[in-house]
Amino acid sequence: MLGMSFFGVVRDVPRTVRLLALGSFLNGVVSFTFVYLFVYLSGPRGLSVPQAGVVAGIGGIGLVAGNFTGGWFGDRYGHRRMLLTGALVSGTALAALPVLPVAAMYGVLPLAQYAAGVVRAANSALVAVSVPEGGRRQSFALVRSAGNAAFAVGPPLGALIAARFSYDWLFVADGLGTLLFAGYAAAVLPAHGTAHTRPAHDPDAPGLLRELRARPAVPVLLAAILCVDLVYRQQYSTLPVFLAEHGHGAQFYGWLLSVNGGVILLLELPAAHLLRRRAPLGIVGTGLLLVGLGYALLIPGAGALSAVTMMASLTAGEILYKTTATAYVADQAPAHAQGRFQSLYAGASISGQVLAPPLGGALYTHAPGLLWPACAALACGAGVAVLAARRLRAPGVPGAGREQVSARAPERQAQPG
Repeated sequence: MLGMSFFGVVRDVPRTVRLLALGSFLNGVVSFTFVYLFVYLSGPRGLSVPQAGVVAGIGGIGLVAGNFTGGWFGDRYGHRRMLLTGALVSGTALAALPVLPVAAMYGVLPLAQYAAGVVRAANSALVAVSVPEGGRRQSFALVRSAGNAAFAVGPPLGALIAARFSYDWLFVADGLGTLLFAGYAAAVLPAHGTAHTRPAHDPDAPGLLRELRARPAVPVLLAAILCVDLVYRQQYSTLPVFLAEHGHGAQFYGWLLSVNGGVILLLELPAAHLLRRRAPLGIVGTGLLLVGLGYALLIPGAGALSAVTMMASLTAGEILYKTTATAYVADQAPAHAQGRFQSLYAGASISGQVLAPPLGGALYTHAPGLLWPACAALACGAGVAVLAARRLRAPGVPGAGREQVSARAPERQAQPG
């Protein structure tokens, strides 16, 4: 029954999005260098731990910056063009990284990560412009499912390559895979006369700030996503340290992450389909509250049951909020600013990758008992803010900015791309 539901949902997604999802999976399978970057820098490249941290941190800043700005370029020059340009730059830089001197890494790695961020923003914008309003949740869920499936395959494959050959080959494989993805995208995305290629920039249209003021729930949602991503990504930084201090080894932690990824892979797409007629901000707000509840369960300690329950709550929250929030931002965006709206969301949704480790680590070092209460309060506060945003109206524009049920026409079927 679940398989039939899955294939039924996939059939309703436009062909262009299905092809983008397949490309994201193939590219994601070889995008494993970020997992082993710190080990590579502090091992084979001989950097000290502080130096490796600086290089990795600068690269992370480049990634976030690419997500925040890629949509601006897409609106001006076309999202297809920016996807291809970003993939070419990122792939070339990654493939060349092993032969570059250490000093060059301070510039080349941020460039590669910046270009990867542009690709991520362009990919989201391409999904948004490929699907009519009302059918975007399923489409974004499919692309996310492809990414999650790739992440399940990529890191073990990367470990095998590193063990059998060397860490240098990880970057060569990632770079070549990204270049192949560029070729694939060029082949499957129409080159002329579509929303993928036409610049959406309109010099006479209102500016981005004015468009955001006309949709006051969107800035609230973006701020909430930025806050909750800082909390959500503690599972990759301070959580394993906390679990180890409570007697749970790396195997238990790895098992928790596997369960998280597996459940999301199985349930996110069906959940997006089943909830497609529900008002989006209510779903997002509930998801953020579940993230906060999950971390609140760690306040008394980290028994096996509380850790598993925490991950279950975190997983349920992620299933509810991530796809729905992405689709909501796309549905709210005016046509001339679709890329910039997607960039704002993409940047907010990955900001924790840079901010979570240093901020969470500093708090855990100086006041370990405050980390999980702070995480729970921040995520729950974000959830309450999103739920309250359902009542917001645009200043001076009756009815504008109010929540819509999966946009205005949830019954309408997506047309083939």
